[in-house]
Amino acid sequence: MVTVGVVSPGAMGSALGRGWAEAGARVVATVAGRSARTRDLARGVELLPSLDDVVGAADVVASVVPPGAAVAVARTVREAADRLGVRPLYADLNATSPATVREIAEVLGDLSLVDGSISGGPPDTGTTRVYLAGPRAADVAALTHPRLDVRVLPGPVGTASAVKMSTASVYKGFAALLLHAVASAERAGVRDVVLDDLAREFPDVVAELGPYLASSASKAHRYVAEMREIAATQAAAGLGSGLFDAVALVWERVAATPLGRATPESARSASLDDVLRCL
Repeated sequence: MVTVGVVSPGAMGSALGRGWAEAGARVVATVAGRSARTRDLARGVELLPSLDDVVGAADVVASVVPPGAAVAVARTVREAADRLGVRPLYADLNATSPATVREIAEVLGDLSLVDGSISGGPPDTGTTRVYLAGPRAADVAALTHPRLDVRVLPGPVGTASAVKMSTASVYKGFAALLLHAVASAERAGVRDVVLDDLAREFPDVVAELGPYLASSASKAHRYVAEMREIAATQAAAGLGSGLFDAVALVWERVAATPLGRATPESARSASLDDVLRCL
């Protein structure tokens, strides 16, 4: 039986872990020092006392953390592996730039790295797509999960993250654009007119705009670092960093609002009036 260590079992990490466990893997994690919400989210995953216990047990360590913490977590796992004399395969599934993934590879030293990116929400019900790249990508792809659509990409470590930086720039950049557009329209007294116009092109989005924007806002604290990773990716492509440096500032401001401090679970019932009032 393959043992997968999930770092950490938040909404995405725990959903990944539950699916791997359903398919027959042993899935372990720790919630030491984590919030009561994380403890609740980690249902269905075997909880161990410490990160050292997780690393010591794991054949594969899956890192699913906020992008700003990805390098530090890789370093912590490497240090644990050195102490314990183990060499798990490390799958970085975070929203980071190709340059950051290469930095993670350096931090990991002789631990093998698979570069991964997740497109979609936690795979508890619908299907979530995962892209993998690197010499041992097939080893992670072999972890059966009933709700993952796994795509192994040709190319080196960094390839999967390049996909994530491009797709996330659209998904999360679009949410920021909508947030500013609707907030500006509200202040000008033309909200209904603007929504009517937008509904011609984006009817499904406009129909669920309150929960959509509220859900994005509740994750704004994670988005800030992710937007900066996108900015760095675009700068490396010769496009400059200005566009997504600005989007990072949008989410930074949102993170400081009451909506930004809400949980994704509570955001699901928010109306557009709730969103605009909190902003």
